[in-house]
Amino acid sequence: MQGWFASGVVAEAALLLLVLEGAVLLALRRGPVAPLLAFLGAGAALLLALRAALLGQWWGWVAFWLALSLPAHLAWLALWLQPKGRSGR
Repeated sequence: MQGWFASGVVAEAALLLLVLEGAVLLALRRGPVAPLLAFLGAGAALLLALRAALLGQWWGWVAFWLALSLPAHLAWLALWLQPKGRSGR
């Protein structure tokens, strides 16, 4: 198990599950796609930041992925907080 973390496999597995979840949710969607894509994008960026940190990559890559997750999360939050009639929830 320690090797999974040291090699970044745990982050890659979580990213794979996120992609599979996104595919299923897109196939079953009933509302707008934008909130789902923003949510998945934020999660993917955070997992890539985790992977970069676990692999001991240059700190700039960790910061890059963390910074990329912020606008995706803020976009999801803005879409989620829209009045019910506009967001399709």
